[in-house]
Amino acid sequence: MSADMKVRLGIGAGPSRDDPAAATLALVDGCERRGIDSVWFPDRIAAPAVEPLIALGWAAGRTEHLKLGTGVVVLPGRNPAVVAHQLASLAALAPRRILPVFGLQPATPAERTSYPVPGPRAAVFEEALTVVRRLLSEPVVTHHGTFFTLDEAVVEPRPTKPLDLWLGGLVPAALRRVGRLADGWLASFVTPAEAAAARRVIADAADAAGRHVEDDHYGTNLLVLPPGTSDDDAARARASAAHRRPDAEGADDLVATDWDHARRLVGEFVEGGITKFVVRPAVAPHDWDDFLDGFAVELTPLER
Repeated sequence: MSADMKVRLGIGAGPSRDDPAAATLALVDGCERRGIDSVWFPDRIAAPAVEPLIALGWAAGRTEHLKLGTGVVVLPGRNPAVVAHQLASLAALAPRRILPVFGLQPATPAERTSYPVPGPRAAVFEEALTVVRRLLSEPVVTHHGTFFTLDEAVVEPRPTKPLDLWLGGLVPAALRRVGRLADGWLASFVTPAEAAAARRVIADAADAAGRHVEDDHYGTNLLVLPPGTSDDDAARARASAAHRRPDAEGADDLVATDWDHARRLVGEFVEGGITKFVVRPAVAPHDWDDFLDGFAVELTPLER
């Protein structure tokens, strides 16, 4: 890995013990106050959470320096022209601070009926992503595709520099899609060894498509148990991760048990070429300020 690649660590919104709006306020204000690089909002309907694009707009107006990402927002089932307009508006109002990451489908089966699509989900995803990218980079777009039709569509104001569009996913087809179509990759529930192997698959797919994914555009979510987590909550968090990835080798590394464990994992990920991190509490923290203080002391010194 090149020594000059930027390593950056941000915070992902996680489960909340009470009102998710209050938790979002504490998270955003706490990150801005501490100079944390970024904050990321998940796309959840079957659990209490603020809608991610609404959260980005609210946080952009409340902060001056904090980068704001979706981690991840489901694209199939949304109107891609509307998504492009939302992202362009956000990028105009908060230049260089909007970080969109898209996913194929929600993480939990309970949410999947909330995002109906007009055809095979992967095919809809790829065409929708193409529509979003064109609208964000071309002055006028006419698109007559299998699932979407646009005639002389215009999105203004367009970003001066086209937004990087990152994707999630771990199965081989998803990794190859990143290489063919995306500007970066944000993983979830992966071990350092798996992430390093996935990075090679993405780079090979990009080469085959005549593209290049920047060397420092590979990232992962990293779950950390907040200090003071009860044994029962810790066991549930580990069981949930194991349920999501029953096939994972080194499953003990899917959830960092403390900040020391998290530091070790960051080092292993970086050795494998993963340099962007969204650190999420594996269970709802009792106090966001305590969690953010720990993050600032224990993990932000790893940035470079």
